[in-house]
Amino acid sequence: MSTPPSQGNPFAQGQNPYAQAPQGQAPYPQQPGAPGVPPQGGAPYAPIPPEQPRRKVSFKTIKNVLVGVGVVVAIVVGVITSMDDADKAEVGDCLKSASSSSDEMEVVDCTSSDAEAKVLKKIDGTYTSFTAETACRKVSGATSFYAQTGDGDNFLLCLSDV
Repeated sequence: MSTPPSQGNPFAQGQNPYAQAPQGQAPYPQQPGAPGVPPQGGAPYAPIPPEQPRRKVSFKTIKNVLVGVGVVVAIVVGVITSMDDADKAEVGDCLKSASSSSDEMEVVDCTSSDAEAKVLKKIDGTYTSFTAETACRKVSGATSFYAQTGDGDNFLLCLSDV
């Protein structure tokens, strides 16, 4: 009976699989993609996930969304256009500050508890603080003023307390 030839058992006496490789050889088998090693048949990119099923959207759903968007747009436009309507103020109208952090004024009903000042005179033109104060001192009963300059109409409102 003959013995089979050695299969290169790495655990055989005298062989250490973790030993340093001789000069010029890699210590481990070459990896796929290394020079001289053919690729091993895998795709070079991640697989594409399956497509999610599409939900059907009814016309009613689209209509409801558009109506909701329209309402929001109308509210925003209304708020923006009413934020500073001092340019629409006329003699006899009452005003209140649009907000505590703003210099803008809103027209309000004079019987409202929000009313802060009454328009005594409206003068077109551009005014500085000094020229506005000087012009409104000439108006009987005026205690303050509101001057608007910049984009749009430039004017001065001479005001009294309510």
